[in-house]
Amino acid sequence: MTDRSSRLSRALKAYDLRGRVGDDLDDDLLFALGWGTVRTMRARHGTAGVVIGADMRPDSLGFARALARGVAAAGGAPTLLGLCSTDQLYFASGRSGLPGLMVTASHNPSGWNGIKVCGPHAAGISRAGGLDAIADSALDAPPDPAAGDPAAAAEPRPDPDAARELAVGYAETIRAQTGITGLRRPLTVIADCGNGMAGKLLPEVFGTAALAAPAPLDVRGMYTELDGTFPNHPANPLDPANLVDVQAAVVDSGADLGLAFDGDADRCFVIDETGRATSASAIGALVARREIARARAAGEDTPVVLHNLITSRAVPETIRAAGGRPVRTPVGHSGIKQLMAEHRAVFACEHSAHFYFRDFSGADSGMLAACHVIAALAETGGTLSALLADLDPYAGSGEINSTVADPAAALARFRDAARAGTFGAGTVDELDGVTLTGADFWANVRPSNTEPLVRFNCETPDAARTAALTADVLALVRADDRP
Repeated sequence: MTDRSSRLSRALKAYDLRGRVGDDLDDDLLFALGWGTVRTMRARHGTAGVVIGADMRPDSLGFARALARGVAAAGGAPTLLGLCSTDQLYFASGRSGLPGLMVTASHNPSGWNGIKVCGPHAAGISRAGGLDAIADSALDAPPDPAAGDPAAAAEPRPDPDAARELAVGYAETIRAQTGITGLRRPLTVIADCGNGMAGKLLPEVFGTAALAAPAPLDVRGMYTELDGTFPNHPANPLDPANLVDVQAAVVDSGADLGLAFDGDADRCFVIDETGRATSASAIGALVARREIARARAAGEDTPVVLHNLITSRAVPETIRAAGGRPVRTPVGHSGIKQLMAEHRAVFACEHSAHFYFRDFSGADSGMLAACHVIAALAETGGTLSALLADLDPYAGSGEINSTVADPAAALARFRDAARAGTFGAGTVDELDGVTLTGADFWANVRPSNTEPLVRFNCETPDAARTAALTADVLALVRADDRP
């Protein structure tokens, strides 16, 4: 048997498990994690059922089968959905009330894989909230009875009925919540799927006659073949180099907008008609306005919307103007999901293009956000750049990473200087790292959860001032912190 403990220690991250196939992840470890999931979920939630999905990476379906074997060996009841996006797995968990396991490495390159875990009803799971318990329990799992037996390792198989119901229910929910079946004007959309799971979603969500009336929606897919070796470009829209193809296609075709999905399709980045990558904060503000309007139309007073502390100040400003109440949060998937439930928030957004919806079990969905943008644009007679102009008025630095010998010392230097007024008058808080908030600017320095580095973000009213503040803070953060 392989050394599960050392593999787990390498693969276990703040919010999921992720590592290199073979070196960190193998069938034995996946079997053990399926076993540990049932033991943990039964003890905490009284449930033995688990829904399991897989992305298009070469090892994902095999790993999903190993998880299912582990679930069954622990006395659980696995439902293997087969190929799906991460937000489809969340949808299945939300609809069934069962915990879920999604085999994916998201935007990581070929050769990587991992597992995203959710609790019943797609609840967020952090290390303290159950992920550590699953990992600890996995260490006690018996050997995989299918080890060395190719025929046994091929079982169990995906449930075709569950997969079909998932595809139909997911698409119907997306359409109903965004109104893309009744657009006021025709639109052309270029969607770069990056050979990831969005290639499966496009025909399911957009490939019906229902989207042709009253105005046609022409969605043209790029790199729609499911291929986890990523032959065209990595499925990581955070890297501007991976947006070049869709940006060129939008401009060359005269499309109204472009979409760029990550590998497991839980995030979507939006390109405007000029080929410019839009701000995730501007998209979050736009969708927040629509979700607040939906909630208010249903009789809800002052709906709550969450935004992490790295989003533009335009986000809380838009939320208030739309009649909602903004709540600022730390960065992080599982924590936001927990706060969504605590506040009964209708929507939440992060600077990294994770968008969460109360009516989607509080889970994040790139496709749901994308369809909101399409529907919002169709309600206007103008362009996407014009629609977003008032939602993106500030100059942000973007996230800048610094490798330092002592992250805690770097944060302390910034905290002390901020309190001393070095960067201008403002208040200092430590909700997530250290944030300085002034009358018309903010700056944040926070540690990475997994690496010896710190992340910096800031925003001011103009680019020159943002550049100056960035230079000043980074010089301090990157100063020699040896004694």
